[in-house]
Amino acid sequence: MRMIESTGDLEALVAEIETAPYVSLDTEFMRDQTYWPKLCLMQVAAPGGPAAIIDPLTEGMDLSPIYRLIKSASIVKVLHAARQDIEIFWHQGGVIPDPLFDTQIAAMVCGFGDAASYETLVRRLTNTELDKSVRFTDWSRRPLSNRQLDYALADVTHLCRVYEALARELHRTGRESWVEEEIAALKDADLYELDPVNAWRRLKPRTANKRFLAVLATIAAWREREAQAKDVPRNRILRDEALLEIAAHPPESPEGLERIRSVPKGFAASRSGRSLLESVTQGLASPPPTPLDLDRHRRKREPSPSAIDLLKTLLRLRAEEAKVAPRLIATSDDIERLAAFDDEGVSALHGWRSEVFGKDAIALREGRLAIALEKGEAVIVELEDEP
Repeated sequence: MRMIESTGDLEALVAEIETAPYVSLDTEFMRDQTYWPKLCLMQVAAPGGPAAIIDPLTEGMDLSPIYRLIKSASIVKVLHAARQDIEIFWHQGGVIPDPLFDTQIAAMVCGFGDAASYETLVRRLTNTELDKSVRFTDWSRRPLSNRQLDYALADVTHLCRVYEALARELHRTGRESWVEEEIAALKDADLYELDPVNAWRRLKPRTANKRFLAVLATIAAWREREAQAKDVPRNRILRDEALLEIAAHPPESPEGLERIRSVPKGFAASRSGRSLLESVTQGLASPPPTPLDLDRHRRKREPSPSAIDLLKTLLRLRAEEAKVAPRLIATSDDIERLAAFDDEGVSALHGWRSEVFGKDAIALREGRLAIALEKGEAVIVELEDEP
């Protein structure tokens, strides 16, 4: 077990790895008590080379060398379900791995289902069973047991073999570009920016009432700033349902705030309560946030439930045939918009998705394709043009 507990040792590790064609990475972090994820371990492995665990909690540890490696354009960074790891790299190191390979996305393209777990891929591609009994450990506690460290290191050592197997399959099928297209979205820094101005979107309001949205946007931004400043989870400041209720019935006084059922007793009289009331007043005098998601893609017609069902069946059949996870090809919103003849911006009608599903979806909608039963199984039937 190679433990990296000093900046000098980390520099030496990076020097050994930086000439490798790729490196596998993983992190262990805690977030249940904080707003910002607390990085507790970082694991790294290279093919035929070193594998090590880096302890970021060691006093005086400077992670600059590993972030320099993550930023390097000459080495592929391999992660599984990379989004949360990238969020940590971006906020703590200011880097986004590039080039990047996400084995979960690759597995979806290679026929392993919608969200194949790391354990599933290791079992099926390396014939190895992982011990996940310490998965829910407190990674911030020291010392860590050998069993915990073995578990952490296994998350990168087997990842090398998983990556190589998936890369071979993608090359065989010519689908490397499919994965690259999906991974490109993960490398967009905007995905990891936690701007309080956009915090209201997380609440997914189901109304276009401009007064409601103006207040909601303002108080959601207030809560986000409070949570960031205090480094506590959002709901420790105020729960989602409280924000929605306040936006629906904006209080004008501490007494009015106190009467809202989902607001904790005594909150209205606190400094936070007074600050929230100021935000409510600000929201009432503000325009609604723009652009309003609810105003986008207004449908020309309501989709037929039966049309949605047929398109979902077509998607499932084509996904099974292509051995690609259905949700990677088309989202539920894509299906509903196709059923409503609202094609603008539907990703399923472009690129490889169009070849796998989109063209057939249009043909089904236009009556040039049908779905029938054959020996009890749903099949796709191409209809002949009438003379």
